[in-house]
Amino acid sequence: MPPPEMPEASGDHATESTPTIKIVAGRRSAGLDLYDLWRHRDLFYFLMWRDVKVRYKQTLLGASWAILQPLLTMLLFTVIFGRLAKVPSDGIPYPIFAYAGLLPWTFFSNAVTISSNSLVGNAAIITKVYFPRMMIPAAAVGAGLVDFAIAGVILIAMMAWYGFGLSPAALMLAPLVILTVILALAVGTWTSGLNVKYRDVRYALPFFIQMWMYASPVIYPTNFVPAQWRWLLVLNPLTGVIEGYRSALFNRPFEWQHMAVSAVISLAMLVYGTYSFKQMEREFADII
Repeated sequence: MPPPEMPEASGDHATESTPTIKIVAGRRSAGLDLYDLWRHRDLFYFLMWRDVKVRYKQTLLGASWAILQPLLTMLLFTVIFGRLAKVPSDGIPYPIFAYAGLLPWTFFSNAVTISSNSLVGNAAIITKVYFPRMMIPAAAVGAGLVDFAIAGVILIAMMAWYGFGLSPAALMLAPLVILTVILALAVGTWTSGLNVKYRDVRYALPFFIQMWMYASPVIYPTNFVPAQWRWLLVLNPLTGVIEGYRSALFNRPFEWQHMAVSAVISLAMLVYGTYSFKQMEREFADII
């Protein structure tokens, strides 16, 4: 006897039997899994150096842009604020005073801007395989340290030109750089997640960054602000950071209270930014 005919699978049944691949994180998706980040540290190094190479690929001046951006901005600020507006500089020549503030600011602003767009720019790999998504904005921040180091060489040369030498206070530069990275990572991680859900973040962020610069003591000293409003300036986490750089470089007394406020606010922002990022991460592969 011929074998009995098997009923054909309906379209609905065929659809239901099709395997679905779902990319998920571990159980602790609402918190920061440090072990998971450490396991993927090689990926972090790869992404960071890839960002460094891509940034200057097919550019005429290459890594010189890391020097030109703060240097040309410093020259413009020296003419407008130092010569024309006569903004005080605490007895420090205005060009080096401005450059010492622009060095951490340029790193911070570039790191936040690039990291905020990093997830959207890496949509292809996010939708194909799981890895800690935080690696992407973190790598963008890490890549900015290369530009920071290159621009720092110009600052050392300017200090020698104006007769400033490094003192033991310069040892504080290491924790100040770490604090700057923490703040950039906090803001960049948060905005990168928001940019996946709300694409108008990329248009609002440049305006927000520009306003933040004028609210920071980049082109003026802290005592330039009236005393009754100075507490608002201190609540800006970049205030203690920029003041700390100038104190470490020019051997001035440290404003420890301002630096402590910056550290506390930066760490709080990192905790909030990380938690928000992990909450939004669940939907990245669906909406990016």
